[in-house]
Amino acid sequence: MSPTFQSQNARTGEILPGEFHEATPHQIDAALRAAVDAFRTFRQTSADKRAQFLERIAAGVEAVAEDLIELADQETALGRPRLPGELARACNGARMFAAMVREGSWVDARIDTALPDRKPAPKPDIRLMHRPVGPVVVFGASNFPFAISVIGSDTVAALAVGCPVVVKAHPAHPHTCERLAAIVKDAARESGLPDGVFTMVHGRSHEVGTALVAHPATEAVAFTGSLRGGRALFDVASKRERPVPVYAEMGSLNPVFLLPRALVARGEQIAEGFVASLTLGTGQFCTNPAMVLAPHGASLDFFLSEAGRRVAAVAPASMLHRGIHQAYEQGVNRIQALQDVLVTARAAGADQSKCQASAVLFETDSETYFKHPEVLREEVFGPSSVVLRCTGQADMIRFAESMDGSLSATLHGTPEDLAEFSELIEVLQTKVGRLVINGYPTGLEVCPSLHHGGPYPATTHSHFTSIGLSAFLRFVRPLCFQDVPEMLLPEELRDSNPRGIWRLVNGVRTQSAVAS
Repeated sequence: MSPTFQSQNARTGEILPGEFHEATPHQIDAALRAAVDAFRTFRQTSADKRAQFLERIAAGVEAVAEDLIELADQETALGRPRLPGELARACNGARMFAAMVREGSWVDARIDTALPDRKPAPKPDIRLMHRPVGPVVVFGASNFPFAISVIGSDTVAALAVGCPVVVKAHPAHPHTCERLAAIVKDAARESGLPDGVFTMVHGRSHEVGTALVAHPATEAVAFTGSLRGGRALFDVASKRERPVPVYAEMGSLNPVFLLPRALVARGEQIAEGFVASLTLGTGQFCTNPAMVLAPHGASLDFFLSEAGRRVAAVAPASMLHRGIHQAYEQGVNRIQALQDVLVTARAAGADQSKCQASAVLFETDSETYFKHPEVLREEVFGPSSVVLRCTGQADMIRFAESMDGSLSATLHGTPEDLAEFSELIEVLQTKVGRLVINGYPTGLEVCPSLHHGGPYPATTHSHFTSIGLSAFLRFVRPLCFQDVPEMLLPEELRDSNPRGIWRLVNGVRTQSAVAS
C-alpha cells in the first residue's frame, strides 16, 4: 500500500476527512500508457467532438459551482469574490478553446502548390500544419485551484489540440482536484472519448513528479510554481534519453517604476492601486508587484505615506497552506534583517496559528539593493514589496539592466515621462514578457493577445504563454507534407478546404479552395 496524506482547512489547520494515496510507479506508468493508447484515436477526433468535450467540462463545473467554491475555500482560504471569479475564468477558458478548435485556423495551415515545369528544377507540393505532440503532464498550481489546475489553461489547451493529459493534483487542495477530475472524466465519457484522454494522480513527494516527467511516454510538461520546483522538473526532462520541453512558469519581481511627473500628479491614486494589487489574494500571485522604483524626494515621501497607511489597514488573511506561510515569514525576516532597509508599514493582528500573513512595505535605496541582490532579488511570495529610492533614470536603467527575467514590468508616467524615460522602456522590453503602462500587473485579461511568460527565470521558455489563447502552441509541432496525395492529407490541407478555415496558399491568406 502506498503512503497516504490528508488535506487541511487552510484557515484552521483542521484535518479534512478522506485520504489520498501517493501514486505508485505502476499507477504512473499505467496512466501514461493509457494516454498513449488514447492519443491514437484522440488526435483524429473531429474539431466539433473536441469542442463539445470542452464545453461539457465547463457546463459540468458550473452545475456544481457553489459546492466547488465551498470546497476550494476550505482548502485554499481564497474566499469570495476571488474563487467565483476564478471558476468563471476557467469555464470561459474552456469555451474559448472550444471556439478556437471549431474555427480551425489555429492549425496555421500553409500550402505551396507544385510547379512541375519550373526551371532549373521542379518545385514540389509542400503543405504544413500544427499537429498534437502526444501525452502532456500538467502540474496543478497551489494558488489557482480552478484556473491553473485540473481544468485550467494548461489542461484545456492540451485537450483542445488533441493531446491526452495526465494531471498531478496539487497536494494542498486534493479534494477540489478530485471533484474536478470526476467532472472531466464524465465529460470524456459523455463525449465518447477513450478513458486515457484524461487521468489524474496524487502525490506530495518529489518522486511522483519526477516519475511523471521522466516517463518515456511524456511529450511535454506544464508547470506553474516555484523556481526551485520548475527548475528541478526542467533538469529531469533535460537528462532523459529523449529530452522533452518543460514549460514552467515560476514567478518574478514584477517591478513597478513610478516616473516623476506621474508621481507628482497622482501619487495618492497610484498608492491606492498599488496596495490593492499588492494585497490581492493575500499577495499570492506570480504577478505580484514585489519591487517599486521611484525618484527620491517629497513626491515619493507622500507616496510612501499613502501606501503605508493603506498597507497598515489591510486585514491579515490566511495563506494557501502552512508551507507557503512559513516561506513568506522567512522571506520577510531576511529583508527586514538587512541594514539600511526600513519597514515603512506592516499590518497588525496576524494569527500565526491560522497561517495569516501581514502585508509589509519596505523602503531602501538602490545602492542597498545592489549590495544585497541575493536577498532583494529573490521573490517573496506574499503581500510584501520593497520601494527603492532612486537618484534618477540612470539608477532605474542600472536596475533594469541587472534584473532577472520577469513576467511583467509596469510604468506609471505622463506622456512627457514616457518620452523622457524611453531608454528605460527599451531596456525593460528585453527583460519582460508583458509591459504595463499606468496599470498594475495583477488581474490578467485572458484573451488571444495576452502573453504570460518572460525570460528565465520567470519561465523556462519565454516564447510561449501559459495563459491566453496562444497557450496551445506548447502542445503542437509543425508537420510538413511534401507531395502527399490528397486522400492522405488532413482535411485542413486538402485542396477543397472542407472546413473553410483560413490558410496561407501560395503566400495569400484565404478561405478559398486551391485552384486546380
